[in-house]
Amino acid sequence: MTAVIETTGLSKHYPKGVRALDDVSIALEPNRIHALLGRNGAGKTTLMQLLTGQLIATSGDMRVLGGHPFENAQVLSQTCFIQESQKYPDGFRAQDVLAVARTLHPQWDADFERRLVADFRLPTDRQIKKLSRGQLSAIGIVVGLASRAPVTFFDEPYLGLDAVARQLFYDHLLADFAEHPRTILLSTHLIDEVANLLEHVVVIDEGRVLIDADADELRGRAYDVSGRADAVAAYVDGREVVAQQRLGGLANATVIGPIDAAARAELDAAGLTTSPVSLQALVVHLTRTPELATASL
Repeated sequence: MTAVIETTGLSKHYPKGVRALDDVSIALEPNRIHALLGRNGAGKTTLMQLLTGQLIATSGDMRVLGGHPFENAQVLSQTCFIQESQKYPDGFRAQDVLAVARTLHPQWDADFERRLVADFRLPTDRQIKKLSRGQLSAIGIVVGLASRAPVTFFDEPYLGLDAVARQLFYDHLLADFAEHPRTILLSTHLIDEVANLLEHVVVIDEGRVLIDADADELRGRAYDVSGRADAVAAYVDGREVVAQQRLGGLANATVIGPIDAAARAELDAAGLTTSPVSLQALVVHLTRTPELATASL
């Protein structure tokens, strides 16, 4: 399948040796929900800014919908980028933002816009500078969803939203994606909240790609094992472990790798129990020990 977003050796360097992105090569398939994960400062926003033509790469190549995005009106008209802390002109109201957005996105759905505005209880006649952090995020979500852009980027779109509003976003995103498939790249720290939405995961750490895998495949590459401390220690000896905890005579360890027949027999014989590792826990563990991610994933 032809990639809708593709980068080859993409790098963005700044003075004094700062490498915001370093040799990033990814290929994202169309009509899927992709996650872009990583710690603060990992390079996620820089990558999105490059892919939306807001920055010029130091080296490497990139293609969005088959074209280079920088100063490419044809490509940019088919993309929508919702940034964290988006800036707006002084005096703008929410309705002004929506009016401008309608002119920028050919696939804009006005009926969907009205439903979203109502669901998020967005005061469209209020000046932007008088809106709360959550209301500002809601404006971005309305634009991103109602745009129906074939390629939509969400960079931490939920800041300031309460749990109810975040769930509204996830519900609308999934329902609209099912009816109107498109390519979505979502950057988030609330990984467990969106885990069920994700089909593909890219993790960036210190400007480099640490993980590039389908979400289901990634979930199956680690597991927790728990039981008597001595039995857990014996089981994990020689295996790749990213985290261990001990409480009295009991212990828990997060192990990289699948549970094959031999491992299952060993676990059963030792009286140990296993459980899946959440996607968020796995990403946290692997960004703490990136050498295991590159060696095993």
